[in-house]
Amino acid sequence: MVLAAVVGALGTAVAAFDDGTTALDHALVALASAALAFHRAAPRAVLAVVTALGTAYVVHAHPGPLSALPVLGAVHTAARVGHRGVAAAGGAVFLAGYVAAGPGTQHVAERAGLLAGWFLCAVVTGLADRNWQAYLRQTEQRALEAERTREEAALRRAGEERLRIARELHDSLTHSISIVKLQAGVAVHLARKRGDEVPPALLAIQEASGEAMRELRSALQVLRADEPAGTPALLVERARAAGLAVDLTVTGDERPLPRAVDLAAYRIVQEALTNAARHAGPAKVRVRIDYGTGNTGAPVRELAIDVDDDGAADPARPPVPGTGLTGMRERVGALGGTLSAAPRAEGGFAVRARLPLGETI
Repeated sequence: MVLAAVVGALGTAVAAFDDGTTALDHALVALASAALAFHRAAPRAVLAVVTALGTAYVVHAHPGPLSALPVLGAVHTAARVGHRGVAAAGGAVFLAGYVAAGPGTQHVAERAGLLAGWFLCAVVTGLADRNWQAYLRQTEQRALEAERTREEAALRRAGEERLRIARELHDSLTHSISIVKLQAGVAVHLARKRGDEVPPALLAIQEASGEAMRELRSALQVLRADEPAGTPALLVERARAAGLAVDLTVTGDERPLPRAVDLAAYRIVQEALTNAARHAGPAKVRVRIDYGTGNTGAPVRELAIDVDDDGAADPARPPVPGTGLTGMRERVGALGGTLSAAPRAEGGFAVRARLPLGETI
């Protein structure tokens, strides 16, 4: 709109000083200038219209070189959006009309040469403006990409710091609070067994230590939300060290897994062993991990995880799903796998998880 107004004002002023201009000539200049207002929406159509009107004006009125202003503007805007050939053709058509309007004179030839230089400059400046705008866009994109990279690095560092804090809390506070809770529970049990009155302070210690353990577990779950998966073998070793009888069997071609599958497998085994330690009593636990051989030995594209115990679970009284089982189902469902967690018919509890690997084995 600004371009059309400026060119229109200049073109009208130039036409007013040319001898022999008529109302038709002023209308052609005005229409050509007004058409420039639409150069962003349709640059080639605007160039065609402006060139036609400008050529008609010079053929009819034989004006000076400044009459080419609307066409110069259209040529520049067309070249700016990449229509280099169309822009050059528009300038050539106008020059042909200008030369045809006054053939055979040295004056016209000189003006035509001047206009040819102007049109060449209009095409070159249009292309330069186009390249400059492309450079600015690329610079902005690189800046945005660098900002995203910095944000990702900051998030990664924050996650690493959360994990460090979680490990410190787990290694120090969890052990200490567990000892306090255990000793308080033993003291309360012995006092009641002897028929003594349990001191209120001891009961308060027992209750406070239990509450502290629950809150600490919640805090650790939040801090370890993005913790990289460990290995099921490490979980089995820890469970054995804690007094749980666990056997681990690994079949198939053991290999690195996709991170999401690796993390889900770790959490499933972890939750299954935790539940066995809490609810199965003095039971034996069997952990079987199959890296894609299947029950028949034929290759399959899934990771199979089976955790069985021969504890006190009763099929007639299935457990109410807690946070642990719900979390396992959500993890497996997010990966498109299947999960079964229920008491076995022969007694005990069984966890069956099948996780698609998403790769050809």
